[in-house]
Amino acid sequence: MYFILLTFAKNRDQLAAYLDGHKAWLQKGFEDGVFIMAGSITDGEGGAILAVGEDETALMERVAEDPFVVGEVVEPEIIGVAPTMMDPRLDFLRGDA
Repeated sequence: MYFILLTFAKNRDQLAAYLDGHKAWLQKGFEDGVFIMAGSITDGEGGAILAVGEDETALMERVAEDPFVVGEVVEPEIIGVAPTMMDPRLDFLRGDA
């Protein structure tokens, strides 16, 4: 599984111009079954996505297509996580990329 951090970058002030495209990109990620959570970072400095079921190379390609990334509204960071301990409520995540 992967955490994708989208930290505001140099063109943060252009967020509104890219927002509809970013929302459509997120929706596609959910429809494809890759994104299972998305939301704002609580300090107001960007957003975060939890992704599963796609290898890192494919995920990097997907993230590069985010209009916020293309427009340099955010800078992405992809963090791979291999869980060794999990609450049983999250068992559905086991075995995913």
